[in-house]
Amino acid sequence: MQLDNYVQALSEDLARVAAVGDEATARAAGLLAVALESALGRRLQEALAEAALELSAQLEQGRVEVRIAGSDPELVYVGDSEPAPTETADAVFSARVTLRLPEGLKSRLEGAAGAAGVSVNTWLVQALTRVLEPRPPAGSGRRRLSGYSRG
Repeated sequence: MQLDNYVQALSEDLARVAAVGDEATARAAGLLAVALESALGRRLQEALAEAALELSAQLEQGRVEVRIAGSDPELVYVGDSEPAPTETADAVFSARVTLRLPEGLKSRLEGAAGAAGVSVNTWLVQALTRVLEPRPPAGSGRRRLSGYSRG
């Protein structure tokens, strides 16, 4: 997926909106578009990462990762070699960590955990386990996810 096309489209949208104003407004919009180019690309990557997390939460096995090749991200399905732990008893866990989060992120975590039918602690343990598991060598059994956008 080439983010440059999306960033360019957003710049063109900004130019069309600015064309309603005078010449100074159009010039300011052009300068803003150039200044925002890298920020727009980063925000699009963040949106893809969030989408991958939401998709991963819906999968019974495996996860979706965003991998960056150069400046082009791709969504990749990664199968689990063994099922994620389902134990929820706090007695199984022997270490404690205090984690401070922004309120918005905490609410999203609670929503994701509720959707998965587990506690926030269990959801975090499962997510961290998936992230920290050794990954199979590149190219072994990868499946790409693809889709389209109507617009």
